[in-house]
Amino acid sequence: MIQKGLKGVVAVETTIASVDGEKGELRYKDLLLKDVVEQQTFEAVASFLWEIDEKQVTRLLVEGRQLGFDHLFVLKVLPKSLSIMDQVRTVVSSMGTPELLARSLKEQAVLLTGALAVLTAAAYRIQREQQPVTPSVELPHVANYLYMLSGSHPTKSEVTALETYLITTMEHGMNASTFAARVTVSSESDLPSGLVSALGTMKGPLHGGAPSGVLALLDEIASVGSVETVVMNKLQSGERIMGFGHRVYKTNDPRSLVLREACKKLSGEERWLQLAVEAEKEITRLLALHKPGRRLYTNVEYYAAAIMKSIALPSELFTPTFSVARSVGWTAHMVEQLENNVIFRPESVYVTSVNDFAP
Repeated sequence: MIQKGLKGVVAVETTIASVDGEKGELRYKDLLLKDVVEQQTFEAVASFLWEIDEKQVTRLLVEGRQLGFDHLFVLKVLPKSLSIMDQVRTVVSSMGTPELLARSLKEQAVLLTGALAVLTAAAYRIQREQQPVTPSVELPHVANYLYMLSGSHPTKSEVTALETYLITTMEHGMNASTFAARVTVSSESDLPSGLVSALGTMKGPLHGGAPSGVLALLDEIASVGSVETVVMNKLQSGERIMGFGHRVYKTNDPRSLVLREACKKLSGEERWLQLAVEAEKEITRLLALHKPGRRLYTNVEYYAAAIMKSIALPSELFTPTFSVARSVGWTAHMVEQLENNVIFRPESVYVTSVNDFAP
């Protein structure tokens, strides 16, 4: 039987993460996501997934920030009309130098993750005709990313909000971009090439599409002043309620629950987050009433949009920032693939075409 998209087909064994859509569980290793996130830093969770000492991860992330002149030069000469994802992907393709590839696989994973955040921030600023900000060697990974984007030191609440988001989206099992990365390195290609494949896949709107629709929904609710009015108008016109429903999770998306709690803690400082929390309750009630049996709950995009808005991150940075987080999962999977490698070689079934040449 053909499984289009390989849905339901098991292709690898992994110790990195597991997703249970029926139970609404996401585990990093053997730990539930909510237990991983509590009072943890990006560096701590990344070291847990990579299985590397946290101090070494911190040191290597800082080392990875030190991009060569050549990489920044490439960014500056690329067409400004390219998206940030395209620009970053192009530069990553030039990073497979003999010096990098001489390092261990796990060291390469950390170095590439450190570099990706710098490239993303630099590409963003260059597009805006601003000079890239020299990365700090003192700031932690998330604070440094925000610093490189704006040139100003972020507030504690901004760092907390984004760090929670990055940890929550760091890994999510065998998704399309992770599979693409594993397929690439299964040919015994290198980690930068696998990262290029992952970035190209993440760019697609069916995978890493920016949650701009959620922002539009919340903007409309804030403008109209009534959740019910906005939602009922959309339901009656057959529109989808953005930020609700997920292909995998048939109950609450565990990432959404974690981000909701972060929003509640920070909502005293940011009215936008308070709006998101209050609107979710009413939207969930209306969907259960008017679409019974559909089990439509918030997905990760709903609260991701609220958090991005609260820290004034522009929409063109949503998917690139998602990639800054997911680079940890991608590289962890590539290392795992290469440590016990079998090349991916699925089969296809030829279907006769009506246009076949007939001599």
